[in-house]
Formats: sequence, structure tokens, C-alpha cells
Amino acid sequence: MQTPFRSRFVDALPFWLSLGMVPLAFLAARLGGWWFLLMPLYAWYLTTALDSVLGLNQENPETQPPETQLFWYRAITIIWFPLQAAMIFGAIWYATRSGLSGWEKLGLFFGIGVASGTIGMVYSHELLHQRNRLERGLGDLLLAAALYSHFRTEHLLVHHSWVATPRDAVSARYNEGFFRFFLRVLRECPKSAWAAEARRLTRTGRSAFDRRNPFWRYGALQAAMLALALALGGWQGLLLFLWQAVVAIWQLELTNYVEHYGLTRKYLGEGRYEHVLPRHSWNSSHTATNWLLINLQRHSDHHYKPDRRFPLLQTYSDEEAPQLPMGYPAMTFLAMIPPLWRRRMNPRVRAWRRQFYPEIDDWKPYNRGELPMPRGAL
Repeated sequence: MQTPFRSRFVDALPFWLSLGMVPLAFLAARLGGWWFLLMPLYAWYLTTALDSVLGLNQENPETQPPETQLFWYRAITIIWFPLQAAMIFGAIWYATRSGLSGWEKLGLFFGIGVASGTIGMVYSHELLHQRNRLERGLGDLLLAAALYSHFRTEHLLVHHSWVATPRDAVSARYNEGFFRFFLRVLRECPKSAWAAEARRLTRTGRSAFDRRNPFWRYGALQAAMLALALALGGWQGLLLFLWQAVVAIWQLELTNYVEHYGLTRKYLGEGRYEHVLPRHSWNSSHTATNWLLINLQRHSDHHYKPDRRFPLLQTYSDEEAPQLPMGYPAMTFLAMIPPLWRRRMNPRVRAWRRQFYPEIDDWKPYNRGELPMPRGAL
């Protein structure tokens, strides 16, 4: 359904839902106890409950307005890093000087990690796709706050090029459980990101250790985050910072797992794969969770048109792209219980194969990731 694009503040306001995490973090730090649960309850369960009430939003903006009309949409992604930094480092300073018990501190930083992963990582994803230095810089800072800076390179140079092929570690294979996927991604993605930057520099006649390699910047930013945590809270502050980073990375990779599970591009022979199409990402039009996640769930269009900003992303019908039965928060909960995940998603993957690739008889090489690497991937 095509609708006019609306650029007023009131139209962008639902996408500011993430701001609710800020006062909840303050309450969790001030009151202790089980108050930290308000943060995951807000991010995961309130939005899922709202989805059940509000249903699907299948409207697509019919115009591509100039960036001046996107101010109120872009603003939330730009102001988030200072807010997240205040949550993380303010909480480190407070928690290491307060009377909070050990488990209360762990709970607080679990909640903050949920904010860093559910919100911060999603916003960094939006920002790193932009071309201006301010937004890319903010994206780098958000990734550094989770000690996951290599994600920028891996996402832009590897994932978007080789999604749904054996070259892409974060395209979860059919029947692959989340925990196996998670360990594989932690092992393979930093190496593939480094290799991608090394190839890029080699093509221009430079060493992989040239100062233009962004891994130098990644390391410096991450070291600065660790140093600040240590300065504010000592070794305890450093450990709390590391804990929220682990939670944020877990949240990011849960999302990656859901986005492409079991979906593959058709192998054309001689190391070639078909072009990326909307059918190669799971689509979700659930209203409230798309507000919180700034339309990340319209992932089919993001991979089809990666340069589109989030308010302009399109949704697709089930004739064009596979559909998730629920929004990401509910689906990531299922992903943590592999038997429930397979029961819900494997029939959908098999239906997707029958719908889009009835000519393929043998899916075993796709399931095992045994097809040849894409041409030019190495």
C-alpha cells in the first residue's frame, strides 16, 4: 500500500520509543532489586504485546524525499550515543560507589546491555550505512561501546556482498542452532573483517597494517572505552562494562540469526550466485517492534536497497519475501530454545524453498554450506 511520506515530528515520534529505556536505567540504578527487569520487559515484551494489538503496518512511502525532510527521523539515531554513554558510564560511576549488591549490579548492567544491543547496535547499523562523517563516526562509537567495532567492516564489505552464501558467516544455515551459530560467528567474523580490509588495501598497493586500515581506529576507540570504564569504576567498573558488552553482542547476533535463517541464494555454477533479492531476508511488518527497531524488520528491502534510510524502507507481501510470524523480540526468544525455533521456522524455510526454488531437488549442499565460495570472495 503506497502512502505519502510524512515528515512532521509527530509522524517520527513513534520511532523515538527507545527513549523509554533511559529513565528505566535510572530507576534500576537508584532503586536496585529487580527493577532492572523493566528494561528487557520494555524492549522485548511490551513492544511484542503492542504488536498483537496494533498488528501489521504494510504502508510504503511513495516518495523518496530529500534528507531535509528526514530531520526528525534522523535525530533519534544521532542523539542516542550521548544518552547510551551516559547510561553506561554514569551507571559505572554510581554502581561502584553505591550500596548495590553484586547481583544488583549485574542485573543493572544486563539491562543496560539490552539497551546497548537492542537499541545501540540497531542504530549503529543505520548510521554506518550513511556517507557523512558525523553519522558514521557515531556508528563507530556505538560499536566501540560494545567492543564490536569490526562489525562495521564485516557488515559493509562481507555481509552485504555475500549474504545467503557460504562466504557469509552471519547467514544462519538451515537447522543450525543459535548457540552453534553464535560461536561460529564470534570465531569467523573478526577474521573475515580483517581479511576484507587487507584485500582492500592490497588492491591499492598498501600493507594490511597501513594507517588507513580502520582496525587502528577500532582498536583506539575500544581502548578508550575500556580506559574510561577503568578510570570511573576501577577493575569492578571494567568488568561491568565488559558484561554489558557481552549482552549487547548476544543481542546483535540473535538478531542476525533471525534475519536470514535458512535462506540461500541460488547457486548458478562456476562460483556464481544469483543477485540479492527481497526473498533472501525474513521480512516483518509488525508495527510496534518496527518502531523500536527503526524498521530493521523490513530487512528484505534493506538488503535489496541498502542505501535507503530507515523511514523509507519498504515492506513486501509474502509473494515477494518470506514473512516472520512475530517481531524480532519474540523470534529471538524462540531462537534461544532451538527445538521450539526449529518447530516454528523449519516448515517456513521448506515452504520458502518450494515457493521460490521448486527446480532445486537437492538442498543438502545448501544446508551444510558445502557449495563453492562466491567468485571473488577470497
